[in-house]
Amino acid sequence: MKNEFNRIERLPPYIFGEINKLKAKLRKDGKDIIDFGMGNPDMPTPKHIREKLKEVTDKPGTGRYSMSRGVPGLRKAQAKYYERRFGVKLNPENEIVVTLGSKEGLANLAQAISSPGDIIISPNPSYPIHPYGFIIAGASLRHLRTMSDGVFDIEKYLKRLDRSIRHSSPSPVAMIVSFPSNPTAQVVDLDFYKEIIKIALKYNIYVLSDLAYAEIYFDKNPPPSILQVNRAKQIAVEFTSMSKTYAMAGWRIGFAVGNKKLIEALTKIKSYLDYGAFTPVQVAAATALNGPQSCVSEIRATYQSRRDVLVESMSRSGWEIPKPEASMFAWAPIPEKYKDKGSLKFAKDLMTKADVAVSPGIAFGEYGEGFVRIGLVENEQRIRQAAKNIRNLKL
Repeated sequence: MKNEFNRIERLPPYIFGEINKLKAKLRKDGKDIIDFGMGNPDMPTPKHIREKLKEVTDKPGTGRYSMSRGVPGLRKAQAKYYERRFGVKLNPENEIVVTLGSKEGLANLAQAISSPGDIIISPNPSYPIHPYGFIIAGASLRHLRTMSDGVFDIEKYLKRLDRSIRHSSPSPVAMIVSFPSNPTAQVVDLDFYKEIIKIALKYNIYVLSDLAYAEIYFDKNPPPSILQVNRAKQIAVEFTSMSKTYAMAGWRIGFAVGNKKLIEALTKIKSYLDYGAFTPVQVAAATALNGPQSCVSEIRATYQSRRDVLVESMSRSGWEIPKPEASMFAWAPIPEKYKDKGSLKFAKDLMTKADVAVSPGIAFGEYGEGFVRIGLVENEQRIRQAAKNIRNLKL
C-alpha cells in the first residue's frame, strides 16, 4: 500500500499547527488567550448584506447548484466596483471569475497554469498560499526577498526581481506580487506596478497580483490596482476578496480579474473541481458591492483605531511596533532579548507567559524570521490588556 504522497511530502512542517496546538492546550487549562494570531475579522457582516442573504434564501430553488464562475449579477457588480474604484473597465463575461475566496482562486490558478519543472517567483516572507499553492501544483519556486531589516527598498527589490528572472532556467512562468502585503503590511504606489509590468512584458511572464486588502487602508491613502497600468491586462490577473472589506471571511467570496487567458484557465479548472458558492451568498455579495459603502468606511475606521491603540499601548510596554499603512496586520520586530531565540520561541513565550497569541514570522518564510505578525482582530480593551500582560515580560 502506498504510504508516501509526493505533493504532501513537498510541504514543510506547518508552524501554525504547532502554535494552534499550544493555544488549544492553554485554553483547555483555563487560560484566557488574547488572540492576534489569525486574520479573522471579528466584527459582524453589515446588516443589509445579511438581510439580503435571508431574503434570497427563502426563495424557491436557491439550494440548487450554482454557476462555477459566479452568477452574472455578481460578476457585473465586480466590474462596476473596478471601474468606480480604479477606473479600470472589465468584461464580466471573460475577464472576471468568482472564486471561493482569493485563496481558492490562487491555488486553483496554480493548478491550471503550472507543471512540474515550471518556475514561479514568490515573495518571501509571504502569505503561505502564494508559494505552497504552486508547490502543491508541482512547480519550483524562486524566493524573492521583499524586505531587509524590516524595510522595503523598492529599488533593491526590482533589481533582485530582474536578476532572479535572468538567472532562472527555464524562464519563470509567473511572478506573484501582493500589496498591501500579508504579513508585512507594506504598501506600494502605481509607479511600482508600472515597473513590474515593464519587467513582466520584457521577459514575457505572467503577474499574479493579490489585492485582498484593497479597502483596508489608513490615513486616506487607498492602494492602487496593478490593472491601472497601461497594457497590464495583457499579462496580469488580480485577486480580491470580500472577506476583509465587508467582514465576510466565512462567506468565502472572492474574485480573479484581468488577463483573459488566465481567467479562461481558472474558469475551466474550476468547472471540473467545484460549483459556485451558495447562490444567496453570491446575491448578497452583489448587494454589498452595489450598495452603500459607509459600512466599508466603518470597518476601515475600526481597524485604524485598533492599529493606533496597539502601537501606542505596546510602546508603553517597551515594544516598539511600526505603524502599518494598510491591511489588518502589524509586522513587528521581535525584542532584542529574543533576537537569538527566534520568532517561534518569542511567540510561544507570549502565549505561556503573557496569554497573548501572535504568528511567528518564520511561518511566512525564512526571511520572516526576526518578526511576528499581529492581527488587529481584538477590540481596543483587549489590546490594552495584552499590552499590560506583555509589560510583565520586561522586554
